[in-house]
Amino acid sequence: MKDIVWSHILSVGVDEIDEDHHKLVNIFNILNHSVKDGESPNYLEAVLEELINCTVWHFSHEERLMLKYGYEDSEEHKERHRELVKSARDLKQRILQADNPFADEHIEFLERWLTEHILTADMRLGSYLSQVM
Repeated sequence: MKDIVWSHILSVGVDEIDEDHHKLVNIFNILNHSVKDGESPNYLEAVLEELINCTVWHFSHEERLMLKYGYEDSEEHKERHRELVKSARDLKQRILQADNPFADEHIEFLERWLTEHILTADMRLGSYLSQVM
């Protein structure tokens, strides 16, 4: 699995959101390397938990901006946030309950989980915020 490389393609055009996304990409890359390097299950769990916690914080950050600037698609966007967090927590539980090591499919899931949200819903939000901020 390759790292996610931060580039202008992932930029939503709002510095504070881009900074959050860059941090999330870095944590994903740490997890990716840790899986490749065969780190302990406890360490992998800790990195995944950090990714989830930072994502939750980031989502609350976006939701605050949506409220402040009157983003009309905020309910749909917030629902997508809830689905994403639930899917990451479900993945973590499946890995822990089955005592399964991380597999490439888990990393691929998390890569899609992160990048698809940025490239779809967050791009729309970024476009809106760029106009009103």
